Amino acid sequence: MKEKLEQFVDDALARTLPKPMRREITVKSHHDMVSVLVGMRRTGKTWLCFQQIHDLMAQGIPNERILYLNFEDERLTGLTADRLHWITEIFYARQPANRERDCHFFFDEIQNVPGWEQYVRRLLDNEHAHITVTGSSAKLLSREIASSLRGRALTTEVFPLDFHEYNAFHGLAIPANGGFGATVRSLMMKAVVSYLHDGGFPAVQDMEPEMRQEVLQGYVDAVLLRDIIERHGVSNIPALRALTRHLLHNPATNFSVTRFFGQIQAEGISCTRDTLHMLLSYLEDAYLVFPVELLSRSVQRRRVNPRKVYLADTGLLSAFSLGLTPDRGARLENLVYLSLRRRGLQVAYGLTNGGHEVDFVYSQKGRQHALQVCWALDDHQTRSREIQALNEISANIQQASQTIVTWMDEGEESGVRIVPAWKWLLE
Repeated sequence: MKEKLEQFVDDALARTLPKPMRREITVKSHHDMVSVLVGMRRTGKTWLCFQQIHDLMAQGIPNERILYLNFEDERLTGLTADRLHWITEIFYARQPANRERDCHFFFDEIQNVPGWEQYVRRLLDNEHAHITVTGSSAKLLSREIASSLRGRALTTEVFPLDFHEYNAFHGLAIPANGGFGATVRSLMMKAVVSYLHDGGFPAVQDMEPEMRQEVLQGYVDAVLLRDIIERHGVSNIPALRALTRHLLHNPATNFSVTRFFGQIQAEGISCTRDTLHMLLSYLEDAYLVFPVELLSRSVQRRRVNPRKVYLADTGLLSAFSLGLTPDRGARLENLVYLSLRRRGLQVAYGLTNGGHEVDFVYSQKGRQHALQVCWALDDHQTRSREIQALNEISANIQQASQTIVTWMDEGEESGVRIVPAWKWLLE
């Protein structure tokens, strides 16, 4: 193993890293803390590391003071935590003067080595080390950070491309002064539809539709196998696949474990309610789905009411489509949720005293916000229902702003701002 590590480190130091498309993600960092990048597989955590490395080299930091290692490399199979210190010994043996210099370590998917956090803590405490680690498991990383890196880690969530980045990737220029003429508005409305369908996973942007579908399906398979079945030792594969399939086909809808339990029982799949709760938590842990609870101070009320579940990317909806007419409103709602999540906001959905549902309620910069998502407001009954729901819930939330995000409608009515999705996403 030590010989493998020597070759591994030498290869890493000699490698010329590709220059990625620049992401609009600010990585949280501090000189005596570990930067943690976490998110679903293939969202761009590795490329964000490469972006940071290119920035360091642009600042004059030489390559020999930077080490990037991917712990999913098959050469590291069998590596244990008690041997991780060999990496440090090999690195400094190549350049002994680095012991007295600031050096930068990037450990990609290091969570594959149980006990890694103690090694990282020693490296942080004993060397002039700036450390970035990545992982595809929110809870696993948080447990390890809590045990050995308490107060010494800053976490940045990494998601697929946002709308700004999607436009940049496809060469769509956005006026810096915010002036949106008729041509730009038309381009942005078309871009939103493409973005809803294709999603934001970086590697699939230039692919033909059939290949994109196959690759995105492969992403989900990798999450199920590597991040759930292998990591958590899941044995009830039929129940896991049935749950995943249901969520992929029904985004932005109310989900009840009890109701779904009855459904799979009818299909002849053996499972318990507790197992379904556990499997849902694993899917959330792997950043594939995001359950959202009802807005309520009562823990019991939040527990008994269904949750709304959103997917990591709207491109997954296209990849697993059954060929039926797509629910554009649900896709748009999923897209809006992801935008709120990227902003680091804690989101809930609301129910008014009149029985109306409000898609999102959240707090930002000390102000409350109530937000509905609706593809079109052409129908008078739909328009009245959406506005009434916001007015009702805002009566119970002091000074809450009221917004409806649509595909192309714009205006204001009864204190509610109506804004097209492309404009809201660019704000």
